[in-house]
Amino acid sequence: MINFLDLKQINSNSRAELIEACTRVIDSGWYIAGSELARFEGEFAAYCGSKHCIGVANGLDALILTLRAWKELSKLKDGDEVIVPSNTYIASILAITENNLVPILVEPNEASYNLCPEKVKRAITSKTRAILPVHLYGQLADMPALLDIAKQHNLLVLEDCAQAHGASIDGRKAGNWGDAAGFSFYPGKNLGALGDAGAITTNDDELAQTLRALRNYGSHEKYKNLYQGVNSRLDEIQAAMLSVKLKYLDEQTSHRRRIAELYIKGIKNPAVILPLVSADSPLSLTTHVWHLFVIRSEQRDALQQHLLSKGVQTLIHYPIPPHQQQAYPQLNAMHFPITEKIHQEVLSLPMGPTLTLDEAAQVVEACNSFSS
Repeated sequence: MINFLDLKQINSNSRAELIEACTRVIDSGWYIAGSELARFEGEFAAYCGSKHCIGVANGLDALILTLRAWKELSKLKDGDEVIVPSNTYIASILAITENNLVPILVEPNEASYNLCPEKVKRAITSKTRAILPVHLYGQLADMPALLDIAKQHNLLVLEDCAQAHGASIDGRKAGNWGDAAGFSFYPGKNLGALGDAGAITTNDDELAQTLRALRNYGSHEKYKNLYQGVNSRLDEIQAAMLSVKLKYLDEQTSHRRRIAELYIKGIKNPAVILPLVSADSPLSLTTHVWHLFVIRSEQRDALQQHLLSKGVQTLIHYPIPPHQQQAYPQLNAMHFPITEKIHQEVLSLPMGPTLTLDEAAQVVEACNSFSS
């Protein structure tokens, strides 16, 4: 069986360094908000090209706390509208509603799966205060166009970078475009911890200071609480392991690109729609990091069964769009035809830094042998 993603093998490649990092933390006797966190925050901020990195417990908290911080800074208030892709993972929506803000779902560009700037323009109202673009599958949204729109309408921009570690446009990386960005280091991400972990990047000093308090019970100084904060801290062991894994991120991304190139050049089955890099002309300099390699097919379920019969494990990202989830009954009557079509057709092929070229070639052969 060709596994969709082999986390055990990925981590075994850095096993000695990861064990050394854990041992260093254990022996230090300091497990929260210490030197390992400070080190990783500095390294990841430098990697993204941003001034600040604030480590938090997970990617969802990264988004929630950023919106919360803007409320504390009087840049947002209850009932304000936040534009977000209708085809994103539900976490993007949860962060908005958790802050008593209103998600305004906007259809994506069908080819890139990312926010369509023209549709964003049409969705802006007098209550719109922010845009939350999601860099889905590892390709940046059209950030130059979205930033122009945000500037024209004085809107905040919060990047959801959960799938886009290292993705860029013209050398400017994810996490360094918007007013702030949320990252997830869930184990299966391109930069994955060995548990839950997340971070926020920003160039805004005041926002960074507020976030550091909010993640720590609302406190900068022990027993003095400025805000009604939460406990959402990236712990020392996860920070230490992320510092180890960050060293290999670019090398692993290069391997993902080789796999993606093999897929794109090799899959010739007309029943399979391949991902289109740079679907919009402004994205001609996009650097895709291929967190997921997502194909589409009108016979998705049959194709998935065929691939399984050939020993190829696949996953669906995502089977149910947010507006059709039971969690949001107020959205259930809405209709987003592009989003619904995407969710009915998408299928993610194996992709990862330990997938061999031979295995990728077998995936190509299995796709080409499918008969609709």
